[in-house]
Amino acid sequence: MSEQVTVETLKDFLEAFNRHDLDAIMSYFADDCIFYMPRGAKPRGNRYVGKAEVRAGLASRFEGIPDVHYGNDQHWICGDLGVSEWILTGTTKSGQQLEVRGVDLLEFAGGKIIRKDSFWKILE
Repeated sequence: MSEQVTVETLKDFLEAFNRHDLDAIMSYFADDCIFYMPRGAKPRGNRYVGKAEVRAGLASRFEGIPDVHYGNDQHWICGDLGVSEWILTGTTKSGQQLEVRGVDLLEFAGGKIIRKDSFWKILE
């Protein structure tokens, strides 16, 4: 991957999520990356640091929502920052149907993700 991050980079990254391809997903992350999940025990969500923890956190996402899919997406780049907006759909292992609007805030260094912070709209 080149050091310049483009909207195409963000689209390709999201497509790797839709394929549930952990190897491809992890190729976008720097070794010292941080990933904040949209859910967790703290207001910022569960935090994973380093590629091994991030990979494990993402694997748990795919296990918890086996058919998770990100669609209706839009992407923006401003220097070393990226934003991806999408609608997540899927069914949890407990049978709950999900359809939520969400956004990823991404920070890059050397063309790799150093921080990914995910947010979901709360449905009532």
